[in-house]
Amino acid sequence: MGGGGQQREEGKTDSGKAGGVYTWEDVQSHCTKTDQWVVINRKVYNVTQWAKRHPGGFRVLYHYAGEDATEPFSAFHPDQKFVQKYMKALQIGELAATEPSQDRNKNVRPIMKDFQDLYVKVLALLMVRYFGTNWIVTLLCAVMLATAQSQAGWLQHDFGHLSVFKKSYWNHVVHKFVIGHIKGASANWWNHRHFQHHAKPNVVLKDPDINMLNLFVLGDSQPVEYGIKKIKNMPYNHQHKYFFLVGPPLLIPIFFHLQIIQTMISRRYWVDLVWFMSFYIRYFYCYVPLYGVIGATALLFFVRFMESHWFVWVTQMNHIPMEIDYEKHQDWLTMQLQSTCNVEQSFFNDWFSGHLNFQIEHHLFPRMPRHNYYLVAPHVEALCKKHGIPYQTKTLWQAFSDIVT
Repeated sequence: MGGGGQQREEGKTDSGKAGGVYTWEDVQSHCTKTDQWVVINRKVYNVTQWAKRHPGGFRVLYHYAGEDATEPFSAFHPDQKFVQKYMKALQIGELAATEPSQDRNKNVRPIMKDFQDLYVKVLALLMVRYFGTNWIVTLLCAVMLATAQSQAGWLQHDFGHLSVFKKSYWNHVVHKFVIGHIKGASANWWNHRHFQHHAKPNVVLKDPDINMLNLFVLGDSQPVEYGIKKIKNMPYNHQHKYFFLVGPPLLIPIFFHLQIIQTMISRRYWVDLVWFMSFYIRYFYCYVPLYGVIGATALLFFVRFMESHWFVWVTQMNHIPMEIDYEKHQDWLTMQLQSTCNVEQSFFNDWFSGHLNFQIEHHLFPRMPRHNYYLVAPHVEALCKKHGIPYQTKTLWQAFSDIVT
C-alpha cells in the first residue's frame, strides 16, 4: 500500500488504474475497517498492513485517525483533502528533521550541555568544600544543583525523543545515562508515560500527565461529572489555592520518586535501577562527609523541591489551560493543537523551558531537534490559520497564571 498515495505521470498506469488514481473501493479491497493510515514523505500508507511486513518505526509519522471515515474518498491520491492538510507540515518537518545530520556542530550542542550540567554540579560541590557549609553557601549550592537538575531534565527529553544522534541506539544509551545517573530517574518509566502523553494529549484516562489522582478536576467536563456523581474527595472549589501546597512542591520529591521505584521493581527494569542507584551513590558519597546523612538528605529534598516547582510550572503551562476532555476521536492535527499552546520566544524563555515554549511544534514534530522549532513555527502558524485551526501563543506570565485561573 506504500505507493497508493503517489501521483503517476499522465498516461502511465499502476495496477490497472490510469494516472495512479485509486477509488475508495480499490483501497477497501486491500484493507480492513480497523486499519490505520499515515502520511509519510508525501506518501499515504496503510500502517496496519505495513507493520506486518516491515517491523519498526518511521522517521516522520503523522497518524491519520479516521477523519473522513464517514465520507468515503472519491479518489485516493495526493490531492485528497486530508493529504493536503498535512502536506506542507510534512515537508517542513522533513527538512528540519534532517538538518542535524548536515550540521554536526548543532548536533553536539546537547552533548556539551550534558557536560555543562555536570560542571555546575562539580562547581557546587567544590564551592561547599572550599567555603564551608554555612547557610548562604548551602542555599547557593542548592540553587545550582536544582538548576543543573532542571536543565538535565530538558536534556534527557532530547535524547528520549531520539533527536540528537542519527542512530537511535546512541540516543537510548545516553538517555539512560542522563535520566538515570544525572537526574536519578528511569528511562523506561519516562518513555511509558511520555509517549502516551504525545499520543493522546489532554485526553482523560489516556494521558497520564493529567491523571491527578482525584486531587484536582480539570477541563470543563470533569467538574460536571464529579458534581453529578457527588465525588467529594477534595474541596475542589478551592483547588486553585491548595494547588500551590500540593502540586509544585510534592510532584517530583514524593509522587514521581515513589512511582519510579515502584515501576522499576514491578516491571523489572534492572538496568534503570542500576543507573538510578548510581545517582544516589554518587550524591551521598560527595555530600555525606560535608553535611552528614540527615543534612545531605535534607539538601537533596530541598533541591528536588525547587526542581519540582520548575518542572511543574514549565510542563503544565502548555497543556493544563487548554481543552481537556474524554476521547473525541478527532483527527491527529486538531487534537494536538486544541490541547497545546506556545509561549513567546525569548532567550530566557528558551533556556528556562528547554525550548518547550514551542510546545506546538514539539508535538507536531516530536523528533525534531529543539533548535529547529523557531524555524518551522511561522510556517506551522500559517498552515493552522489557513485551515482554521487555533494556534495560541502566550506570554510566560499569562501561561503561568492560566494554570490556576
